[in-house]
Amino acid sequence: MAIITISRGSYSRGKEVAETLAKKLGYECVSRDILLETCQEFSIPEIRLVKALHDAPSILERFSHGRERYISYFRSAFLNHVAKDNIVFHGLSGHFLLQDIAHALKVRIIANIEDRVAEEMRREKCSAEDARYMLTKDDEERRRWSMALYGMDTWNSRLYDMVLHIDTLQVEDVVDVLEGIVKKGRFDATPESLALLQERTLMANIHAKVVSSSPHVTVAIDEGVATLSNLDGGLKNDGEQRRKISAMLIDTYGLKDVVFAKPVKSKKDHINTFYNLDLR
Repeated sequence: MAIITISRGSYSRGKEVAETLAKKLGYECVSRDILLETCQEFSIPEIRLVKALHDAPSILERFSHGRERYISYFRSAFLNHVAKDNIVFHGLSGHFLLQDIAHALKVRIIANIEDRVAEEMRREKCSAEDARYMLTKDDEERRRWSMALYGMDTWNSRLYDMVLHIDTLQVEDVVDVLEGIVKKGRFDATPESLALLQERTLMANIHAKVVSSSPHVTVAIDEGVATLSNLDGGLKNDGEQRRKISAMLIDTYGLKDVVFAKPVKSKKDHINTFYNLDLR
């Protein structure tokens, strides 16, 4: 079966598409739930996690290594959830985290700005001017956020298998299109794509376990051996902490071994935190 990720701006009706599609396919529909799972597992106040995932980079920098840790935790929760398959996920970076996963159908939903303004006015009971300002600000912050973390604009169509415009096509039409594609089997999981997703999930889990000790750590997996490099914080020189982390990871994930590579000094101008995890 397939994983479907739907990226959308505020009031673009992407949430409605996701929920309707999931119901027709008999899939689980997931969004905010993953945030709540992450907060519960790692004891993070939800409002801070929401800020780390949504706000512009200038706001995120207020937290000491907050961006690295919170996004690492989210990535781990997200990949563990979608690895169960038969998922429709909307919002919050799914299209970035599932690049190169062949059974993930990545979709972008867009809508006319005037329709979005009208919906913002209705829901927030504000003027057209205020609604347009808030939407423009939200769109710009999301674009700055994706550029800072991934080096790519969330509006870049190359990130998606499909970009669908809610206008002449209505929600029901978009759902029918996506349902038809999924039922053709084009995005059915293969042993190769499942193995890649499982490896990526394992790396994300390991990263989430050690990021608080080494905020810029890089994780790689090869035949059951985890290599941790780009070390800083407590894992840079503390032999006892390394032994404890190694034993915990081997016991938790059934690894053959954990190798600590020589620390590598990161480039000062490198702000893409998702390079901390080798997604290949």
